[in-house]
Amino acid sequence: MAGRTSKPTVGALPDATVKSPVVSVVLTWLAWALFAASVAALVTRVRFGITGEIPGVVAVDGLTVLLWVVVSFFSGIVHSYSRRYMAGSAHEERFFAGVFGFTVIVMALVAADHLALFWVLWLAMGLVMAALVGIVEGWHQARAAASVARRYFLASSAFLGIGFVTLWWATGAQTVSGVAAAADGLAGPVWLVSAGAVVLAAMIQSALLPFHTWLLASMTAPTPASALMHAGFVNAGGILLTRFAPVVTGDPTLMLVIVVLGAISALGGKFLKAVQPDVKSRLACSTVGQMGFMIMQAGLGFFGAAITHLVLHGFYKAHHFLSAGEEVEHTAPGGESRDLGVVGFGITLLTGLAGGAVFAVLTGKGLHFDSGLVLALIVTLTTLQAARSVVARMSLPAVLRYGAIPVVFLPAIAGYALVYSVVSTLLGDLPVLAAPTELTVVHGVVVAGFLLAYAGVETGVYKRSARLYVALVNASQPPTDTLLTDRGDYNEQ
Repeated sequence: MAGRTSKPTVGALPDATVKSPVVSVVLTWLAWALFAASVAALVTRVRFGITGEIPGVVAVDGLTVLLWVVVSFFSGIVHSYSRRYMAGSAHEERFFAGVFGFTVIVMALVAADHLALFWVLWLAMGLVMAALVGIVEGWHQARAAASVARRYFLASSAFLGIGFVTLWWATGAQTVSGVAAAADGLAGPVWLVSAGAVVLAAMIQSALLPFHTWLLASMTAPTPASALMHAGFVNAGGILLTRFAPVVTGDPTLMLVIVVLGAISALGGKFLKAVQPDVKSRLACSTVGQMGFMIMQAGLGFFGAAITHLVLHGFYKAHHFLSAGEEVEHTAPGGESRDLGVVGFGITLLTGLAGGAVFAVLTGKGLHFDSGLVLALIVTLTTLQAARSVVARMSLPAVLRYGAIPVVFLPAIAGYALVYSVVSTLLGDLPVLAAPTELTVVHGVVVAGFLLAYAGVETGVYKRSARLYVALVNASQPPTDTLLTDRGDYNEQ
């Protein structure tokens, strides 16, 4: 056995001194140039109120410039990160072309006003992302995952096409702004078909249950592409609902349905995440839950909050994907349990109540007996969960970890409230920014379900049911032909 080592050799990191291909260098610089131009557009709008448009084709508003800045920043980070990550890959140039093309498409999408242009860009966005999922040629699992994603994205585009055609037929408008202006006249079966189709398209693109399979199958995508997917692509559902808020807010019943659909994904994603054994799968299930929260916020009538959530979630999830390797390196099986216990749960509960009060005072949401109360609750839960995730990564004794939760959480939720206020101001020119609804029994059931489920997961109660555990594991499995079952499957050579 002489000369053998217990640690297998997987190869050295690419040499950072080797000159990068021209394509990757040029596209990286272009991505950062887009970011600089986007910041300039944002400053120009805020400082001088200048807007740009091509009547009937493109309309640049507050939502457009905000998303330009966010998308181009994520793209610049992914391009720069990939210079090292993709070095030496046979697919490097095609990867960079795909990421940059995706960036341009999304930036055009958020500015598109004509319905046909919006639809074409929506379709193109999905097809490019599917290509990035299956970019490694000859890798069976990658090609299968790309095929799964492509089918879902085509279905999303088909529903969106149905919704757009119905809206055009009912209103005579060919633009997003025109539909918004005529939305008050929508009613009956025509409205139901159009609004339902738009909601379904958003659900599929944002990987809500039961359409989450494509996201769980996308583990074959290079990690930088996963970061872009989870930080940007899945957020398209929230952007779509915000653009067509005048349509989906036409009936309180549909808004309740959107809340319930979002709640199912938010709770389902949290439970699915709890049984995942690997980092990327946990992040994917987390995204399913977070997108559920985003859709819920839209259903509650707070579209500014949905945009705030997708922006902050984008930064959070991009960081976690790009640092996933570090988490693997510092995490070992058999470590101490992360279950809260009674004392920790009590501390977390008190911290959450204090954070909810901070959010309500700073934003004014949650101070009235309407859907703003539910908004304050879900913002508190999502921010608290993120804070606990940060604290869990720290090497601290249990007692100090409990004390660290409020130290991290309270400034975080205050920052969330501040960002929400800034975003709401920037989006002030949207047709519908906030349309709070009356509280109903359904809202009460959703809140009770959240509190019970949150307590169950955080205290580890779900682990006591073998049947539930197996059901969650089965529900989180992608199609079998996309599963990576052998270490050799990762070898693209």
